[in-house]
Amino acid sequence: MQADVAIIGAGPAGLAAATVLARLGFTQVVVIEREAQPGGIPRHCGHSPFGMREFRRVLRGPAYADRLAAAARAVGVRIMCDTTATALLPGPVLELSTPAGIAQLAARAVLLATGTRESSRIQRMIGGQKPGGILTLGALQGMVHLNGQRPFSRPVVLGTELVSFSALLTCRQAGIHPVAMVEPGCNVIARGPSWALPRLLGVPLMMQSRITEILGRDRVEAVQIVGPDGTRRIATDGVLLTGAFRSEAGLLAMAGIAMDPDTTGPVIDSFGRLDQPGYFAAGNLLRPVETAGACWAEGQRAAEAIAAYLSGALPDREQGAELQIVGDAIRYALPQIILPARPGWHDRVQLRLARAARGELRLTQMGRIIARRRINARPERRITLSLPAGVTAAPLVLTLDERG
Repeated sequence: MQADVAIIGAGPAGLAAATVLARLGFTQVVVIEREAQPGGIPRHCGHSPFGMREFRRVLRGPAYADRLAAAARAVGVRIMCDTTATALLPGPVLELSTPAGIAQLAARAVLLATGTRESSRIQRMIGGQKPGGILTLGALQGMVHLNGQRPFSRPVVLGTELVSFSALLTCRQAGIHPVAMVEPGCNVIARGPSWALPRLLGVPLMMQSRITEILGRDRVEAVQIVGPDGTRRIATDGVLLTGAFRSEAGLLAMAGIAMDPDTTGPVIDSFGRLDQPGYFAAGNLLRPVETAGACWAEGQRAAEAIAAYLSGALPDREQGAELQIVGDAIRYALPQIILPARPGWHDRVQLRLARAARGELRLTQMGRIIARRRINARPERRITLSLPAGVTAAPLVLTLDERG
């Protein structure tokens, strides 16, 4: 098989990129999707709001996903569902597992938009037994909204990110009544007034608390929680793990593509290019985690960058300036390699903090401040810093002056 551009992942970023590329005149744009239907995570989200930026409408997740797929198909994009990319090869060439068997797809460029996933119980170091009834929010939404199932009735919810409150809404829609919402930190991670939702739904919010052990033989029967008042046991029939996202980057690791341990995604330059020729990345693969609308916008940007790459209009990646982070307050920042502005350029640095902090962000080059911004933020909140268009190849240093 042959294509102008192959895109792995039919979520908002992948479908947006495919649609723009087709509108730019590329006649062979193929989207690879391992699920039976395109649309990505929004398909699993029975709640609103989706689509205000894209369609000027307030939509529920499945309707939003359908619109994205319909827009791509309307301009000639081919969406191959039930198809999994199993390897990234030089060329670029993709090795695929399709319903008809193993196949290869050669393309002039490949965009990876494989998204993100929530950390598992093992990755969160939660001990105890191994009963049934332990789910991530993504798994719960699929069971509730796609399969009409109710896997538990009285779970404990772990996490207070924005998606954690979506978890409460999903539970409410399914007639599930959480018995507690647990947050290890001192503050609710999501922006206010999300903190009010547990109270409105009658769900106790336990701050500075950790689930240390899950108990139960066949099904979850209880969890052990350590908090400010000591250790307590809560009877429950499930554990819902929310947030703590990690990039879905298995394909990148197998291909030996450079990764950033802090973002858990690939190292990209200002145009989303990876360190292997012809490969790009966009959406929540870059870092966990942004809204569907933000990923959609990144997909559009990636399409412009790929079009510029195929016309020979992008600068050499090796001429870029490395972005260096100094200090312990900034957890990650991207793009990690900065180049001067061209079509499809990341016009700002995206970053998140390792802890709650306030001060002045400063981006310096050769000792001169070229961008700055005052912030007062907590971890897991998106922060951006606009870039000047004419950066040079000298190293860039990003710091947070907490005295500023």
